[in-house]
Amino acid sequence: MSVANEVAALLLVAAGEHLAAPPPPGPAVQAVLRFESPRVVVVHVRVLDGTGRPAVEDRNVVIEGGRIVAIGPGGDVAQKAGTAVVDGRGRTLLPGLVSLHDHMYYIARPGLDADGHADPPLLVPQMSYSAPRLYLAAGVTTVRTTGSVEGYADLNLRRLIDSGQVPGPNMDVTAPYLQGQSDLFMQMYQLRDAEDARRFVAFWADAGATSFKAYMHITRAELRAAIEEAHKRGLKVTGHLCSVTYPEAIALGIDDLEHGFLVNTQLAPGKQPDVCPMDQTSAFVERAEPGGPESTALIRDMVAHKVALTSTLPVFEHMVPNRPPLNAAAMDVLTPEARSAYLYLRNLRAALPSGEAAKKAALFRREQQLELDFARAGGLLLAGPDPTGNGGTIPGFANHRGVELLVEAGFTPAEAIRVATLNGAVYLGRDRDIGSVEVGKVADLVLVRGDPSTRISDIRQVEIVFKGGVAFDPAKLLETVRGRYGQY
Repeated sequence: MSVANEVAALLLVAAGEHLAAPPPPGPAVQAVLRFESPRVVVVHVRVLDGTGRPAVEDRNVVIEGGRIVAIGPGGDVAQKAGTAVVDGRGRTLLPGLVSLHDHMYYIARPGLDADGHADPPLLVPQMSYSAPRLYLAAGVTTVRTTGSVEGYADLNLRRLIDSGQVPGPNMDVTAPYLQGQSDLFMQMYQLRDAEDARRFVAFWADAGATSFKAYMHITRAELRAAIEEAHKRGLKVTGHLCSVTYPEAIALGIDDLEHGFLVNTQLAPGKQPDVCPMDQTSAFVERAEPGGPESTALIRDMVAHKVALTSTLPVFEHMVPNRPPLNAAAMDVLTPEARSAYLYLRNLRAALPSGEAAKKAALFRREQQLELDFARAGGLLLAGPDPTGNGGTIPGFANHRGVELLVEAGFTPAEAIRVATLNGAVYLGRDRDIGSVEVGKVADLVLVRGDPSTRISDIRQVEIVFKGGVAFDPAKLLETVRGRYGQY
């Protein structure tokens, strides 16, 4: 254990260089804690620090005042009052996941049956109780909501979490969607024009939203106005686009693009300006070969303009027939209705004609390759699963799956974990405080059984989640939401 290292870190914290420690936990938070202690030492643990570097064996990590105050060689530490000693043998400590495409709602399809028929209108009920607990149980310590339906609910949820009244991750609250004229989701506001977009951004920024998301039917003029107003306030705009192509959005100054390349319509035949071709939303990935001129030019443009890309592979994996099903633990958190909906939709995809199934599988593999190409070219790749109940994409469980799918795409485990941790912190401008296991940083950490640096599926084996140094028990969190996701 390095005494000099620990002293230097304590001086740094005392000097006020970082954020304050979290507030004392209230009763609802205390009920899901593993233990309470002002000082924690994790001994003899493997550290996978989130920077992309290889794991380091047999370390001791000291947490105090909500911060990492020392990292040193492994050694035995005696139990004493005021210090909790956690045995890290056979375990790995990694940063809390920083997830950049998350939601606090569930898409409900009224009357969904085994033939895939549902009654309009499609509804989007809030999961303000279950979703934050599911994220935290999986080691997701920071989320960007990336499009709210109930904006005030998300803002108030953030306040409750930050004040220690309810358990959940740190929240970057994205305002309600910047959507153009469309009845796609009945709960979304529809922008009237560019001035309305500017007013909308100003209103929600004043209300406390910290980011914005453009949606499928926004016009270029509306998007330009929204970006200008957000940037004036030091806030960022991302987009799940369709009516606006990626090159158009880049030229307008967008900060991030959602869903990888799978919603870029720039190569859609007959694409009309400001019109979303709903049957051609994946045109770019269908037509642009990885390494080909179109994909190379677009990636170069994104990197040059510092436009990030958010990978949401889990939500697309469930559109491909015969991919791995949800595990028992994930199925256990669903309501009976949500479980039936997942199985109905999975069975429908399994029944697709072989040619259509092969096309979907090929499209998914091509998207994985394009995301790898983007990262290799120096682009800032982010990760988030888009957990809306679509195809069984469940908060927390889908975050783990997203990391596994990046490894399947060709990233090393250490690289994939960096995408899901430090890259997100960099995008949010919080990398001085979160995103990696480093002395002086906030103790947002995940202790997992096994070694995800060699077997990425071990990322699922979460034993303790530290958020600001507070030790949460994943099993207790999951027990509180058993059979509830899809209800509240």
